Amino acid sequence: MSDALLNALAEALAGLVTAVETSDEDTLDRDTAVKWLESTGHALSGLGHADRRTLDGLFRAAALREPPGPWRDGLLTVPAGLRHDDDAHPALLDEEARIAPEATRLALDDGAHLALVDAVAERAGRYADTVGDADPATPVPTCPGWTLGDLTRHLGTVHGWAEHLVTARPATRVRAGDLPLDPPADPSAYPGWFAARAQGFTTAARTADPAAPVWSPGADPSVRHYPRHLLAETVVHLADAEIALTGSARPIDPGTAAAALDHFLTTAPYIPWIAEPLAHLDRDGAVLRLAARDSGAVWTLVLGGGGFTWSRSGTGAEPTASVTADAGELLLLLHRRYAPDDPRFTRTGDRDLLDDWLAASAL
Repeated sequence: MSDALLNALAEALAGLVTAVETSDEDTLDRDTAVKWLESTGHALSGLGHADRRTLDGLFRAAALREPPGPWRDGLLTVPAGLRHDDDAHPALLDEEARIAPEATRLALDDGAHLALVDAVAERAGRYADTVGDADPATPVPTCPGWTLGDLTRHLGTVHGWAEHLVTARPATRVRAGDLPLDPPADPSAYPGWFAARAQGFTTAARTADPAAPVWSPGADPSVRHYPRHLLAETVVHLADAEIALTGSARPIDPGTAAAALDHFLTTAPYIPWIAEPLAHLDRDGAVLRLAARDSGAVWTLVLGGGGFTWSRSGTGAEPTASVTADAGELLLLLHRRYAPDDPRFTRTGDRDLLDDWLAASAL
């Protein structure tokens, strides 16, 4: 099914539900309206967690294509109204309650947006310097089958794609392969091309309204999604380049690593090839705790309800498994750049849970 058809169906359904809910009794009998909505909600409740997340995103995108006003406000309430929360896993409801105020806070914090854009620019500059004089044919062991040229072309493509999104602000998905990003034919020219693409993104992101609506592959369909996304991409791929050229990655600033790790955990439920394997782990109630020894930050992941929830907290249920390392090392562990047996990690508890999580969440 095409993206255009999916978006059209979601928009039609959201519009129908909103029209029913906003009709007065002279126009539509309330008992009939309730019956229609209950039947629709029951049908949608049979979807898996990943599909329900995707549908929620489609509903939100449809709402944000409308101008501000009562109709848009009504459309934004559709996902919650059709979710059958009585049957949902309590941890999932807690997670959704946590995400909503966080998104609102970020929408008001232009300073945080600009700080993330600056962080992307700094890491992109470091990446360009790292690969500038390197042989593009150098293998990248953390990305099997890729060379340094492949890695640089990929990262430049991501930056160019994100520049288009924050500039054009499409309401539906745009694939990088459909954009005229014009990578050079000679791989030795990739570093300069990458630097130009990265500069294009940071320039566009600095002048964009962080709260402006735009399609995103995650929980937040707004411009502010993309500096977080680009920071995570650039930090991890900078580590890939450093490992390829020197055998080890430089330490990652704890705050930067934490932001990238937060982004990965927030976005993972919206990535089908991660969400679906996690939904079938059959480890409901298992708790994986990640502790950063350099900053004291703690992430607690609770599996269940066809997915997982997470919080920045070291309290609550006793962990089934735990891993302690520096924040940057934990980020690279979740991205499978380091193996869990690496001596930099201190592990306790059920090793199978960690292995299962890493296998299911592989990008």
